[in-house]
Amino acid sequence: MKYRRFGRTNLKIPVLSLGGMRFQKSWDQLDSSEISYEEQNKVEIILNQANKYGFSHIETAKYYGTSEVQLGMGFKNMKKIPNIIQTKIPPNSNPEIFERDVLTSIEKLKVKKIDLLAIHGINTAEHLHQAIRYGGCIDILRNLQKENLIGSIGFSTHGKSSLIEKAISTNLFDYVNLHWYFINQENTTVIDLANKYDLGVFIISPTDKGGHLHTPSTKMLELCSPLHPIVFNDLFCLRNKNVHTLSVGIAKEADFDLHLEAVSLLSESEYYIPNIINRLMQESINTLGLEWYQNWNINLPSWEQVPGNINIRVLLWLSNLIDWLDMEGFARARYQLLGNGSHWFPGCNANLIDVDVSEGQLLKVLEGHINPKKVIKKLRTLKEKFGDNVTERLSKK
Repeated sequence: MKYRRFGRTNLKIPVLSLGGMRFQKSWDQLDSSEISYEEQNKVEIILNQANKYGFSHIETAKYYGTSEVQLGMGFKNMKKIPNIIQTKIPPNSNPEIFERDVLTSIEKLKVKKIDLLAIHGINTAEHLHQAIRYGGCIDILRNLQKENLIGSIGFSTHGKSSLIEKAISTNLFDYVNLHWYFINQENTTVIDLANKYDLGVFIISPTDKGGHLHTPSTKMLELCSPLHPIVFNDLFCLRNKNVHTLSVGIAKEADFDLHLEAVSLLSESEYYIPNIINRLMQESINTLGLEWYQNWNINLPSWEQVPGNINIRVLLWLSNLIDWLDMEGFARARYQLLGNGSHWFPGCNANLIDVDVSEGQLLKVLEGHINPKKVIKKLRTLKEKFGDNVTERLSKK
């Protein structure tokens, strides 16, 4: 395993972190008595494998169902627990509830100290206010630091880049968990700002949110050759020296393999990655057309400005991924989360088009776009493909 300095936390963190979101028994908050030997043994096998491979950092969250409870049970049975333990607690307008949640997580994990404590889901301005206001979440965490119950303080986010930059600029956080991968590089400038403030940078779910790379399309496999798309994406992220670790969501032992392959190739990333990027970008131009490739996201309204709160920017991005990389399964999942994932996936999908939202209304908000008619056509196509079903965010929180 390779390690990097995790910003001003000064922790030596592995470039791959074990995500505790995929191998637990349930998304419900269950008691340990409701977990069978077989279900717990699965977790402990993965923990022991992670330890063998050098995954000295594990991250979980209050709302990852039985994850904290099962990890705590597993730590009791391990000869050596991970050096760095992270959990995440959502912000709360009531600081007493927030403090109680932190203490409950420490109890569940059966550790004396949480090394990294993140405020989970600073996705809106209100969440940031709850975190940084006088007497708010960070003040609670500072008191817990004095008691040596927690180490460094960070935050996780699905928010807009401008909001993340505002949070970083408060200089109150030591690290950030955010989204950034080959197919979604919107937070590039955010990562640069995090480096300026010497924050640790943790990339959330590069395999799943990075395009369902565990089930890649044939086209994606061909374009990333000779690397598997998971290996390509891991190397793409880690060749950015301001990225310190990637979350690896493990559901079974074999899920380690491709990520470990990426680490073994890290010193050779410049041999592989530029050529694959060039191939992928050329295919994007070929399939989308140069004009659309260069201009599709210019002068688009924010979802708050669109009738029905339709998130046109995200929907066009999904449409492009289908045309470019055959990422239909990924696009379907993301489409159905829009409008059903609260602040984690803001805005709505295209289901209201030609029902409550007319073409005329959309043309009005798209007046500055290079091709409003094409935008509407793409939105209708997505509705036809994916409009029947509803998906909820896994934790439903």
